Amino acid sequence: MQELNPVQSEAAVQTEIYAKFFHGLSNPTRLKIVEALLDREMNVSQLVDTVGASQSQVSNQLACLKWCGYVTSRQEGKYILYRISDERVRTILQLAKEIVADNAEHIRCCTRM
Repeated sequence: MQELNPVQSEAAVQTEIYAKFFHGLSNPTRLKIVEALLDREMNVSQLVDTVGASQSQVSNQLACLKWCGYVTSRQEGKYILYRISDERVRTILQLAKEIVADNAEHIRCCTRM
C-alpha cells in the first residue's frame, strides 16, 4: 500500500473537513433549524413547532449543529436558547439559494446524489 506524502495527507484532511461542513447542512431537519435560527433565538419547543419534527429529532440535530459550530446556546431562566454562532452561515445559505434557483430543475432531477 502506497503512503500519502504529508502534503497529500493534509489536502485529504482539508477536503474531508469541507465535505463534513457541507454534510452538516445536508440533513433537512438541520437545515430547517439553521434557517429558523437566522431570524431569532429559539428554544427547543419553539424549534419543534417551527420545523415540524419531534423533540428528540430537534435535540439530536441541535447537538450535531452545536458540536460542529453552526449554533451556540445560552441559558435564560429555565430555557436554553439557540442561535446561529456565525453570521457567515446566513451568507452561505443565501448563496446556496441563489445557486439552487438558477439550477433547480437540474438539481431536482439529479439521480447521482
